[in-house]
Amino acid sequence: MKISERLRLGAYGKVVMDLNFNPIEMIRPEREIAGISAILLPFHDNCEIDWLGLANHVRRTAEAGLTPAVNMDTGYANLISEAQRQQVLEVTREVLGSGAFVAGAFVSDKDGDAFDGDAYLRQIESIQRHGGRPIIFQSYGLTGQASEDIVAAYERLGEATDGFIAFELGAMFAPFGAIYDMSTYEGLLGVKRCLGAKHSSLSRQLEWQRLLLRDRVRPDFKVYTGNDLAIDMVMYGSDYLLGLSTFAPDLFAERDAMWLAGDAGFYQLNDLLQYLGFLVFRPPVPAYKHSAAQFLKLRGWIESDQTHPDSPRRPESDIPILRDIAGRLNVLKAS
Repeated sequence: MKISERLRLGAYGKVVMDLNFNPIEMIRPEREIAGISAILLPFHDNCEIDWLGLANHVRRTAEAGLTPAVNMDTGYANLISEAQRQQVLEVTREVLGSGAFVAGAFVSDKDGDAFDGDAYLRQIESIQRHGGRPIIFQSYGLTGQASEDIVAAYERLGEATDGFIAFELGAMFAPFGAIYDMSTYEGLLGVKRCLGAKHSSLSRQLEWQRLLLRDRVRPDFKVYTGNDLAIDMVMYGSDYLLGLSTFAPDLFAERDAMWLAGDAGFYQLNDLLQYLGFLVFRPPVPAYKHSAAQFLKLRGWIESDQTHPDSPRRPESDIPILRDIAGRLNVLKAS
């Protein structure tokens, strides 16, 4: 059956996928999970970037077996300066040597601006020069185009890469983000140098749609869940690029190994990590970055729970709850 035969017109004429299927049938036991962890950019109490803390966290994440992702939303990509983004790349390259990492190609613009492909190409060139793989952040100019023009923009950017990762970002994370309709997503699957796409709608249904489409059209394409409220999407065939994993890359790697081994301990550890996710990704969602700083400070991994001054914060009353969760996870120690 062709993918077009699984599509139908829903309410208001929008194209949607027929979801008359049992998600349980999609579960893929003992599958190797590809984990990418968005790196928190830590700050000192004086609001200056903690470069040593960043280096240590990148190293720690890679040593756990996850691929570090820098200059993402978790790294305040839309709030830090271009010079700071470049320094993040330099620190990451120095720490990892020839090790793999991915990095956000971020272009700042305003609502109503035209797509600035040249600015994206400069970001891509810089990331690849440092040895990273680009993740194409959305922008007002990119997502404000017609569907066919969005796909054409990815085609153009792909020509400058050996492979890139796309990114759907829900507006709850950033105002310039957008979740593509299924026709646009199918077009994205046709971009050969697009190796996968991070999906951050926080919707299981939308992600299941993408997995069904991927399996029928391009099975090697990676659907990276960004659903920090449903981290068990890896059971259904998603891989992940999460902000939540920055709290505990070691435990996410342990959880992934359990799934591969068919170890039932996967479920208990996943449940505890999801409990943490429900707490820290409550509204306002961008404040999860302060939660991450609070948690990593409790673990002894960074010195301060300061965040970027333009990023929202959580109340201090969260700290006892985070300490309790850390205790349940048995991670309240410097590692």
